[in-house]
Amino acid sequence: MVGTFCHLLVLLPPLMTGFQQTKKDITFQVIPNVMPDTSGIFITGDHEKLGAWNPGLIALQKQPDGSWMRTFSFPPDTELEYKITRGDWQTEAVSEEGTVLPNSRYTVSKDDTVAIEIENWKDLAHEIVGQIIGDVSYHRDLKGDGIKPRDVIVWLPPGYRTTPGRRYPVLYMHDGQNIIDPKTAYSHVDWQVDEVADSLIGADQMEEIIMVGIYNTDHRVAEYSLTEKGKAYMSFVIHDLKPLIDNTYRTLPDRKHTAVMGSSMGGLLSFLMVWQYSDIFSMAGCLSPAFVHPYDYAVDMVKRYHGPVKPIKLYIDNGGVGLDARLQPGCEAMLAALKDKGFKIGENLQWFHDVDAEHSERAWAKRVWRPLLFMFGKK
Repeated sequence: MVGTFCHLLVLLPPLMTGFQQTKKDITFQVIPNVMPDTSGIFITGDHEKLGAWNPGLIALQKQPDGSWMRTFSFPPDTELEYKITRGDWQTEAVSEEGTVLPNSRYTVSKDDTVAIEIENWKDLAHEIVGQIIGDVSYHRDLKGDGIKPRDVIVWLPPGYRTTPGRRYPVLYMHDGQNIIDPKTAYSHVDWQVDEVADSLIGADQMEEIIMVGIYNTDHRVAEYSLTEKGKAYMSFVIHDLKPLIDNTYRTLPDRKHTAVMGSSMGGLLSFLMVWQYSDIFSMAGCLSPAFVHPYDYAVDMVKRYHGPVKPIKLYIDNGGVGLDARLQPGCEAMLAALKDKGFKIGENLQWFHDVDAEHSERAWAKRVWRPLLFMFGKK
């Protein structure tokens, strides 16, 4: 998602054609059509000068004509992605109707002024895409050693209440607030994984499963990578959350029926978990995964492996626009490494390139049926 991967962008600096180039002055001028009196306006983007996707760090200055401005200097050919907010992601700029806008893009070539007209703000528009379909329950403020407490949402399949003797596979998903409930989702657009699973189950194309959405925190990047917090998060899922779910719901707790899925950094983490803990998980869905530097250690992990083919199934996909295009080399390197270790497309490996898709919940919602069918589809 635009937001779920925001911290990674700090680590992918814009490319420059040389080190001695004369910098260009770029002035961002924001013209709001609607503006609460007590608010300020901020710019945030993928460059450290734009706050590295911190929505309340880089303030613009109000001008006598009612616009808001700030000037920055960048080398020529610097590629920028950015958004405008009033200080946090709940107040980002949206369309007049309330639709969350894609990242704006700009390539530096000369001294320039970029005029940005703001039609509305998210908190004033309250646009929500999607709804909760089916039976969900919540586990609040769950704690794990070394990580922040978080909520968990559990989606139960259509037959759960009416067939009390039946047990179900479980899919654990990262960024849990973004997958089922649009009210908690980033940009109020969720993955709609509940609607998609409900439809596939109703069409008899997919097994009934339990889905567990694990909310993220502001330590997301550290928790979703190979850091101490990342190791603590994985331990929490395996040693704290999974026993809770298995003891509370009628699950099939064995590895054959346990999967993990996520996008962006969550896609990286899903791979790490199934690769390192194949005694716990047998399948992983990795949507728009972060396999590029400095997270290409995931690819190296595969290259260094010399045992028999891992008894796991991997779904990997990527878009072709914006950030997803920049992640593409990592996906290609991972696919090559997996094939070299005996993984075969259509058997234990699935790849899909959604060439027109951006890095967002809206894009993942459109193709989440693919990993669901790959992992839990009826033969």
